[in-house]
Amino acid sequence: MNEQTVLISGAGVAGPTLAYWLARAGYRPTVVERARGLRSSGSPVDVRGPAAHVAAEMGLTAKLREASTDVTALKFVDDAGRRTGRVATSALGSSDDVELSRTDLAAILYEAAADRAEFVFHDSITELHQDDGGVDVTFERGAPRRFDLVIGSDGLHSGVRRLAFGPEERFVEHMGVYIATMPLAEPPADRTEMVMYNSPGRAVAVHPSRGHGIAAFMFRGAAVPGFDHRDTARHKEMLTEAYAGAGWRVPELLEQARVADDLYFDSVSRVRMDSWAAGRIVLAGDAASCVSLFGDGSTLAMAGGYTLANELGRTPEDPAAAFRRYEAAHRKLVEPKQRNVSTAAAMLIPATRRGLVARNLGTRLLPLVSAARRLVPARAA
Repeated sequence: MNEQTVLISGAGVAGPTLAYWLARAGYRPTVVERARGLRSSGSPVDVRGPAAHVAAEMGLTAKLREASTDVTALKFVDDAGRRTGRVATSALGSSDDVELSRTDLAAILYEAAADRAEFVFHDSITELHQDDGGVDVTFERGAPRRFDLVIGSDGLHSGVRRLAFGPEERFVEHMGVYIATMPLAEPPADRTEMVMYNSPGRAVAVHPSRGHGIAAFMFRGAAVPGFDHRDTARHKEMLTEAYAGAGWRVPELLEQARVADDLYFDSVSRVRMDSWAAGRIVLAGDAASCVSLFGDGSTLAMAGGYTLANELGRTPEDPAAAFRRYEAAHRKLVEPKQRNVSTAAAMLIPATRRGLVARNLGTRLLPLVSAARRLVPARAA
């Protein structure tokens, strides 16, 4: 039985997935989380493709479906709230896909891993010093400890990445879009439909989620020098400036954002690194390869956590080789998603009125294209 210890930073999506599978492989995982408890945005995310397989292997498919949203369509509206396009969600994915809030996903994964791993909340890593035999870790609150391996799954603004690889600006690329989300004061009347309003370079969406609503603001904008993802006052100013003169429900939603105490706001960014490993320290999830747009981050985090844990289980005596295999395999999933961020942004946040017209026309054709694809047999590889 392998008794190596692994410290995982971050108890979001990748962290508990890693803890579960590392314990299965014989490791002793510890997860440290800066927050006092489980903390995750209520924004909807998808568990699809390889992540659906991971969830099934963990016996979580039924729990995920029980927590899933009731959304069956995405509707686009104009300034007056008139429908300009509509897409059935069945045309955008497969029957195995599950959409649920990130909060619910993180909680389900935590529950699966809680009796297999040590979880330490309200603490964070401040120093990392490694040698050939392990990593000495200094914590903000707890006593120093030594681990065989350290995994940073602590998100876009990863502290482990900063300590082990260098400052954030070397790896994080602004993609020309900002996003903000917040819970709504009242749930939308229709729980089956997500509604999106666009004007050139701006989008606002209302998602019914489960039992409450979520509003999302997405707008195009250049990188702001010295941007601080923790400066809520500045974020509210940026929203007010970006959505001046917008129609539909935007003025009402902006007023809610101005007084919200749980507004999430950040740059849509892409993380690019030549290597995700440095000695006995490795990165996973958004810390390694953030795409941070439209829900794929959670799917990639689960798939990457599964792959990393299983590769470490194959060669516990040679973590460097396991890191190389994990990175080679997972980059094949990540890189197409990173390349397509601009295409996804063009679809949901057209920069011009001509682009809006083209997008709305495309929503009418998409169900036909999807149906045709289902009727045509796939070619043999």
